[in-house]
Amino acid sequence: TAILTGPEDKVNLSCSHTDSNYYMILWYQQSAQNTALKLIGYVRYTSPTVEDSFKGRFDVSGDAAANKMAYLHFPKVTEAEDSAVYFCAASEAQCFTIPSLLYKNPL
Repeated sequence: TAILTGPEDKVNLSCSHTDSNYYMILWYQQSAQNTALKLIGYVRYTSPTVEDSFKGRFDVSGDAAANKMAYLHFPKVTEAEDSAVYFCAASEAQCFTIPSLLYKNPL
């Protein structure tokens, strides 16, 4: 779907799926200036996360557990690179852990 919008306009995109095994929905941006897919953020179950580089420019919300729906909100279109292709993807929910690093002082 193509959306034409002007500066300062609000935009909302929605994404849904029907795979009962997937509890995570991710949003990506592909701009004309940089064709690499950049992760904007994701909803894991009902918990939203926005990547640091997109905080303040985008909001993510939704329920990827019960209704398999996620939303990407542009509070205000302000940057040229906001004109881009946006993708959503569904994934199995992953557990994110950082292993503890143990150090032993040399004798």
